[in-house]
Amino acid sequence: MLCSTYPEMPIPKPITKAHYETLAEFRYALRKFLHFSEVAAQTVGVTPQQHQAMLAIKGFPGRDVVTMGELAERLQVKHHSAVGLADRLVAEKYVRRVTDQKDRRQVRLSLTPSGEAVLEKLSATHSEQLRRIGPEINRLLEALQGK
Repeated sequence: MLCSTYPEMPIPKPITKAHYETLAEFRYALRKFLHFSEVAAQTVGVTPQQHQAMLAIKGFPGRDVVTMGELAERLQVKHHSAVGLADRLVAEKYVRRVTDQKDRRQVRLSLTPSGEAVLEKLSATHSEQLRRIGPEINRLLEALQGK
C-alpha cells in the first residue's frame, strides 16, 4: 500500500517493542565495538581518527594510496578536516605525502613503515575482537531482517 502524500513511499509497518529492543541492542553492540576501537588506538599512541585514516589509506580498494578528497570521503569529513588530520599523521611520521607527477595539484597519501606497523597491530586486535562479537552482531542483523 502506498502513502497518498508520497506515492513512491510505502506506508511503514508499525515498529514493535521487540524491534526497538533489537535496534537498541544492535546500536549498543556497535557502540561497544567503537569504544573498544577508541581505547585500542589510544593504547598504541594514536587517536581514533588517526587510526581510521590509516585504515582508510591502507584499505582503499585497489591501491595503498589515496587523495585528500578520497580520504575525506572515506572518513565522512570535510576536506579541510582531512587535510588537518593528514598534517598530524605526516608530523608523526605515520603517513607520507607524494605529489602526483602528472597532476601537481593532486597529493597522494600513503603509510610509512611506522604507520604500517601501528596499523598492523591495531588491525590484529580489531580482527580478534570482531571474531568474538561477530556471532552476536550477525544474530542482531538477522533479527532486524526478520529472519
